[in-house]
Amino acid sequence: MHTFKQQWLGNVRADLLAGIVVGLALIPEALAFAFIVGVDPRVALYASFTIAVITSFVGGRPGLISAATGAMALVLVSLMANHGLQYVLAATILTGIIQLILGSLGVANLMRFIPNSVMLGFVNALGIMIFITQMPYLLGSSMMTYIFAVVTLILVYAVPRFFTAIPAPLIAIVVMTTVALLSGVKLQTIGDLGTMPSSLPMFFLPDIPLNLETLKIILPYSLALSVVGLLESLLTSQVLDDMTATPSNKNREARGQGIANFITGFFGGMAGCALIGQSVINIKSGGRGRLSTLTAGVFLIFLIIVLGDVVVKIPMPVLAGVMIMVSMTTFNWGSFKFLRQAPKSESIVMLITVAIILYTHNLAIGVVIGVILSALFFVAKISRVTVTKNAGVYRIKGPLFFASTTKFIQSFDDTAEKEIIIDFGDSQLWDESAVGAIFKVKQKLEAKGTDVTIRGLNASSEILYKKLL
Repeated sequence: MHTFKQQWLGNVRADLLAGIVVGLALIPEALAFAFIVGVDPRVALYASFTIAVITSFVGGRPGLISAATGAMALVLVSLMANHGLQYVLAATILTGIIQLILGSLGVANLMRFIPNSVMLGFVNALGIMIFITQMPYLLGSSMMTYIFAVVTLILVYAVPRFFTAIPAPLIAIVVMTTVALLSGVKLQTIGDLGTMPSSLPMFFLPDIPLNLETLKIILPYSLALSVVGLLESLLTSQVLDDMTATPSNKNREARGQGIANFITGFFGGMAGCALIGQSVINIKSGGRGRLSTLTAGVFLIFLIIVLGDVVVKIPMPVLAGVMIMVSMTTFNWGSFKFLRQAPKSESIVMLITVAIILYTHNLAIGVVIGVILSALFFVAKISRVTVTKNAGVYRIKGPLFFASTTKFIQSFDDTAEKEIIIDFGDSQLWDESAVGAIFKVKQKLEAKGTDVTIRGLNASSEILYKKLL
């Protein structure tokens, strides 16, 4: 009960105000994602509403904002183009089922295998991507567009120095929208991106044949959506953990993402996941509890249905200014110090992670490749085995496994003694390759008439050796 009160009622005023800011920021993002997929704006707006509301109850990270996202939109492009909206909705439902299963199996435990260098690359790539996605609203526009964006940025950074009762982004949006309306200046607005729906989402079943052929079509997309969605959500959850110095239940978050996507597909929404930009806006605006996420979803649907005529007049340069602030705070500026001080391998991993994410616009690909590179560098580092010879005794130092067996075997190429001892007192056998290498060395030397004695194996190495030899 204490946890419930803390997550829902421990920060009511700030959560409500932060949720209002996020609700405003969700609209242009959702419209842009709908354009990417090639669906009606309602598909993304409904998804943002339902996913935000549902995850506020079943998610594992209070204050996390989940909705329709660009990463998920990119996966759905070809499915929409080749098979249409009904299959997109079916894929969303199946995505939810897969994510729910993965969450129940403890998929979040794999987070510990993501090194800090990859996390830094993830965060920095997101900051750069958020900045880049705002450029179409600014570049090539009028001077007034730049003025409104710059003034918005000034307000966002200056207001908190004098007044903190209301989030600075909300003040900036209201003030600059009012100025635009009163002055009559011509600027691109939210209404220029697409039309707003006029009704709440309704429950319906996707109109598709329930057969194996349909499953073959949607399963590859659902698997990709599940991986992308969970990676982005769990990594975003970790970022918020670090920002707020509070823990989260990431397996619950994975299950919550699955429940949200499963339900969303029945209400005409596309698959979604955590939004790093909006989540950072929420935290920076004071949002900490589940109420902020619920408010964002409810206020979003209130805006587009009740206040749609007002919302469409909000200038895009103003929202772009807010998002540029988010990109600046998302980017880890300490990374430049990290590049100077960290081992070269870790710096390379971070830079490659950033480069791949920016090139592919796919967070999952960048993170996976970053983890693989980190693993390869780690294997290369620990696979250094040395063999020293002294009076017929060969002392092995270092772990013996698949990556170090070649050097181990080569160390005995010139052995000519009639009797030798191979001492593993400073080594450890890790896998079948290690035992196979020992067998190969013994076989080769015994064929030349050399008597080989193995000694110094610790308990676990001894068990492995006897089991596999």
